Amino acid sequence: MLECSTTNPEPARIAQAPSARFDPRRIYTVLLAVPLVYAAIRYLPLQAFIVLTALVGGIALMELYRMTLIPPYDKILGGLGLLGFAALVAGADRSDVLVPVLLVTLFVFMSVPLVARIPLSQLVTQVSLALFGVLYLGLTLSYVVWTRQLPQGEWLVFLLLLITWAGDTGAYFVGTCCGRHALAPRISPKKTLEGLAGGLSGAMIAAFMARWGFMPDLSSLDCILMSVLLTGFGLWGDLAESAIKRSAGVKDSGGVLPGHGGMLDRLDSLLFAAPAFYYYLTVFGRAGAHP
Repeated sequence: MLECSTTNPEPARIAQAPSARFDPRRIYTVLLAVPLVYAAIRYLPLQAFIVLTALVGGIALMELYRMTLIPPYDKILGGLGLLGFAALVAGADRSDVLVPVLLVTLFVFMSVPLVARIPLSQLVTQVSLALFGVLYLGLTLSYVVWTRQLPQGEWLVFLLLLITWAGDTGAYFVGTCCGRHALAPRISPKKTLEGLAGGLSGAMIAAFMARWGFMPDLSSLDCILMSVLLTGFGLWGDLAESAIKRSAGVKDSGGVLPGHGGMLDRLDSLLFAAPAFYYYLTVFGRAGAHP
């Protein structure tokens, strides 16, 4: 998201504007993925949708653990983290399981040194990273499941993805073609103010298209506010994941999605946008959605 093709490693307010370079694999991946995502959201029953969300999020969590956990902690804590994450997402349709799942996950993690012969020198750091992964992906993706359970939930989830990823796409193309003013050079030198403007424009176009196409309950104010909200929180999530990758010394979280990097790279904006979207709908009662 918000990318421009600059190779200047030094933080600067003005970045060079080299020739645009698009990766055509991004287009091919989108053309293949969008119909599959739409069909999954629109036609899968709730439990199957939860399983699919857990599978997608589990791939992203494994990518995160590959970047952060070190041997011999990676196998034990990574496996426990995946179980905790799966339990959190699987129980998202039950409001009374959140705290018990988190409590059991914490107890299990803290019991590892008591039953496994692993070095204690990095234990606190590695357990903290493993727990962070459960919260980072498990809690945030639970909001996607909760959104799915609202009235018109299938369409609301599709709306969330459409606005968020249209913002990503607009930011990528505008930033790559026209990006000059670096937005967060210390964290991600390729993100620009021009990309941010392109992302907001793409999000608004998607929101108004959704209003005209399948969400007539949306008002013009809803379209504008949702676009601003999801673009802002999407950027926040994107920068947060960029900071993780930079600290780990990697460019992409993985390579499962040609042209897009890893699954975590594709979900990063959604992880922060989904809670914001859910509370916009439920707290303010927008678009006729109530819990």
